[in-house]
Amino acid sequence: MRGLGDHLSVGERIAFYRERRGYTQPVLAGLVGHSTDWLSKIERGVRKPPRIDKLAELARVLRVPLGDLMGQPVLMEDGEKHMDDVPAVRDALMSPRRLSKLLFGRTAERQLPQPDQAQVFVERSWGDYQAGVLGDVIAALPGLLRTAQELEDLPSGDQRRRGLAVSARTHHLAATTLPIEVPAPRLRWTEETEDGWIVLGFDAIEGGRMPAAPWKPDELASTLDACTIKAEALSTPSAALQKVGLKPIGDGSDFAAWRDLTGGATSPIILPEWVPTDRLDALAELETHWRQAVAGDAVLHHDLRQDNVLIDTGGAAWICDWNWPCLAASWFDLVLLLATAHADGHDATTLFEEHPTGRGVDGDQLDAALAALAGFFIVSGAQPPADWSPYIRQHQTWCGEVTLRWLAVRRDWKL
Repeated sequence: MRGLGDHLSVGERIAFYRERRGYTQPVLAGLVGHSTDWLSKIERGVRKPPRIDKLAELARVLRVPLGDLMGQPVLMEDGEKHMDDVPAVRDALMSPRRLSKLLFGRTAERQLPQPDQAQVFVERSWGDYQAGVLGDVIAALPGLLRTAQELEDLPSGDQRRRGLAVSARTHHLAATTLPIEVPAPRLRWTEETEDGWIVLGFDAIEGGRMPAAPWKPDELASTLDACTIKAEALSTPSAALQKVGLKPIGDGSDFAAWRDLTGGATSPIILPEWVPTDRLDALAELETHWRQAVAGDAVLHHDLRQDNVLIDTGGAAWICDWNWPCLAASWFDLVLLLATAHADGHDATTLFEEHPTGRGVDGDQLDAALAALAGFFIVSGAQPPADWSPYIRQHQTWCGEVTLRWLAVRRDWKL
């Protein structure tokens, strides 16, 4: 057996490996950018264990596996195959169903879990997280995430609403691993009301408010600066995010709305009148190249728009609502964000080209991404109303329109 026994807390494990390395508390605290008091309180159990990303940094400095600090020992002597949770969590977190029922089709008939039963296991893992038993949390996440996604497939009604609440609680447990450098409010606690609502407690953003509509130049600039910081911090998944597991955008799926329209799988009659049907072939051709265009290993927010940003009293921007993380080129997060800026009269193309993540991106790459997103949102918006979100179709149609209009300007098309 490698590492310490399960009876030791995370803080005691840090102290053990620190002493084994010959580090004093001031030295180790300085190596990870914290005070001696911070480290002392963690080792003594006075302070809650650090987030997984900080534990990963401590493990790197102490030169021990992250699992050893979390109390997740690995059997080394027996002949059994080691059960690695990382691929399992990765497969569960970015299941194709998470991005869009429209893109990936209806799920086959199967026995779906019950929300009340699933909640028992989710709450147990939240208890482990609060107690610092992070190894158990990581081990449980693959199964919890698979169950959460199945809960989202429950038929409409009270059971579905309950299932969505349990699913949200599960995914927020998995989302506690963002690197500290990312300008995002930190999740601190969760609570469930008697009538089934999930309350999430995040760090307060002083004076936090949505950016003004239409976009003001200074607030748009602050948001683009936040995107730069995010892109630098998430250029590759951190150790903690690797533990949670992320998949490439569109893994097992495809943005194919325009090709479905030209191929007859979807009738053009569903399209809004302003969509240029004489451009369907050109849009389908651009859409064909989206996957190659946006390929990359950076961690994306994947839903970055005006209502997922907060501006604080100092004018800095904070990125919220990390529900759909995946892997792709960093610049892809700018596409929908700048499409909303284009709608407000800003020069979206120049802003894209001048942004650190957009420099060097070929114009055809950007156009392929715009085409893919425009098709997805426009066709999604044409679907029947959703009982779980009465305004989602209107919102999707608007996102499709602003994205397609930016593409039309770039291509000198008339809408």
